[in-house]
Amino acid sequence: MKIIIDQDRCVASGQCVMAADDVFDQRDEDGIVVLLNDDPPPGRLADVRQAALVCPALAITVED
Repeated sequence: MKIIIDQDRCVASGQCVMAADDVFDQRDEDGIVVLLNDDPPPGRLADVRQAALVCPALAITVED
């Protein structure tokens, strides 16, 4: 799995963090997404995909 984040598109909604808080976080100063783990275990695939789906700015891409 490859996770790509586009910080320029991020609108700091935090939906990704709620879906997979061990993979995504937000910068303190502006709430922009930060990738914590670019190689999460296979058991987290569904949550990472959910994070990408619920992102209102479509700032997260997941590739297999």
